[in-house]
Amino acid sequence: MERRYDLRAEEDDTWTVFDVFTGLPAMVDGFEATGFEVEEAGDLLAMLNAADFERRREAGML
Repeated sequence: MERRYDLRAEEDDTWTVFDVFTGLPAMVDGFEATGFEVEEAGDLLAMLNAADFERRREAGML
């Protein structure tokens, strides 16, 4: 199954969690998911992908 979100390293040595379908930073509570240390970004990535998986499962898409 394709994951909805992934990580991207930025030139300023921070990490962005982005939507693989749009290429844009993920939005979390109205904020772009940018400027993270790698560990924080990884934690957020796991949470967002788990939530997306659950939404798709509940919608019968899986």
